Amino acid sequence: MMLLTISTYAVGELDYSGVIAVSFLLLTALIKGSFIIRDFMELKGVALIWRVIMYGWLWTVCLVIATTYFISI
Repeated sequence: MMLLTISTYAVGELDYSGVIAVSFLLLTALIKGSFIIRDFMELKGVALIWRVIMYGWLWTVCLVIATTYFISI
């Protein structure tokens, strides 16, 4: 998690932009979000419906952000 956080910070500090940077940041957000849902929220052993809701929300938010970005360029 720390490595992912540091890498996203580095992308911002180095002023990277464009499709590759946004894709990397969204992929990093998906990975970190999955770790948080699975481990911090302790949803790895619960009913499937709760995992579908949480992971679905994560994917929906990231896909809406990506779609909005790609439409705007």
